[in-house]
Amino acid sequence: MDPERRRFIEETLRLAEANVSEGRGGPFGAIVVKGGEIIARGTNLVTATGDPTAHAEVVAIREACRVLGTFQLAGCDVYASCEPCPMCLGAVYWARPDRLFFAGTRADAAAAGFDDSLIYDEIPLPPAARSLPTEQVTHADRLRPFAAWNARADRVDY
Repeated sequence: MDPERRRFIEETLRLAEANVSEGRGGPFGAIVVKGGEIIARGTNLVTATGDPTAHAEVVAIREACRVLGTFQLAGCDVYASCEPCPMCLGAVYWARPDRLFFAGTRADAAAAGFDDSLIYDEIPLPPAARSLPTEQVTHADRLRPFAAWNARADRVDY
């Protein structure tokens, strides 16, 4: 393994273990790297903050964007102690880093009690077939917010 990648993955594992030892949340850590330097770190803070979205990758991405003053992570790499869950994977894609690296797999996480298979299985299903009752509420003005967005000359596309 490339020594730099090993060093960064080891940092995510260290963060994950420290998070468990400190009782702050689940066994997950993530970092954002730019130019060979760690610019942001994150750990799972779900139970510490009462925020179900406070996963390590999301925490690290939020911090990296704050540090860089932008909402995209071009030129950055994201490292995670474990394969990102569907929410985190979506956040990584939205942040648009150059690359994503992870250590443990989703099967490893499931074996430890963090099983995301339901979400992975439900994503491709049509809304009406999901286990979470989901339905579209049709409304004649549903496109109005999109029209307002498209009419703005000063909008920042992402």
